[in-house]
Amino acid sequence: PPVEPASSAAAMPSPEAAEPVVVSVVGLVHTPGLVTLEPGARIADALDAAGGALDGADMLGLNMARRVTDGEQIVVGIGAPPGQPTEMGSSVVTGADSSAGTADAAGPRASPAPGGPAGPVDLNTATVEQLDTLPGVGPVTAAAIVSWRDSNGRFTSVDQLGEVDGIGPVRLAKLRDLVLVG
Repeated sequence: PPVEPASSAAAMPSPEAAEPVVVSVVGLVHTPGLVTLEPGARIADALDAAGGALDGADMLGLNMARRVTDGEQIVVGIGAPPGQPTEMGSSVVTGADSSAGTADAAGPRASPAPGGPAGPVDLNTATVEQLDTLPGVGPVTAAAIVSWRDSNGRFTSVDQLGEVDGIGPVRLAKLRDLVLVG
């Protein structure tokens, strides 16, 4: 009797291990979106599946040799603005990292305020640099907003900002009065 459960248990991991890995590749790539990869694929494979990085994309923050896991997001960004560390340009976001991203957003919130936007930022015309001045929006989230716009067309409602990876209900509520759809 113990042999049957052992063989059943051994049979179960095999199909799971053979399942494809789906990751989201956003930012400065030729075809942002979901890509399906073979188990054991690496970040370099995910970028290839997304058509490769655009010229000028900051790749310093990405470890091209790291294996990807199902459900994660790879953000290919731009070079950091002056005074920001370069490794902020690109990153890999997993479910566990999203809470850390929110905590990190609290730190820079005070610095953009003095030189922050003069008025509401138009989600349809704003550059990554303009979006980066918003509280809680760093270069990676700003690149994700521009990528969403490139993939989905113009924003028709501020509520659509909630569809951008990295912007949850709390961040959306904080940004609602600071952005507009022109």
